[in-house]
Amino acid sequence: QVQLVESGGGLVQPGGSLRLSCAASGSIFRIDAMGWYRQAPGKERELVARIRFGSSTNYVESVKSRFTISRDNAKNTVYLQMNSLKPEDTAVYYCGGNVFNSDLRYLEVWGQGTLVTVSS
Repeated sequence: QVQLVESGGGLVQPGGSLRLSCAASGSIFRIDAMGWYRQAPGKERELVARIRFGSSTNYVESVKSRFTISRDNAKNTVYLQMNSLKPEDTAVYYCGGNVFNSDLRYLEVWGQGTLVTVSS
């Protein structure tokens, strides 16, 4: 069984920074592509940033130059560094993607979410 656990959310003032972490645990061979998604109240979940195994990345236009997704394959962890936060970044942030488990099965996994609130 593979689990994703997000951490690092919280309350931050506009212009501030937060770093989210998504740690995969369980019988893992390798994390493949992984993304950070967010869902604000009353809105659909949207992809914020995505990183592939080879570390190529893509971002939604609204966070380009402010957010950076990265990964540490040795720790099976993916990060989202969020700078210059705005009130409209307020949402529950989820990590989700694909992993190879120890049996080399290709699985889709999701974390439980972490709340980011940007407010003065």
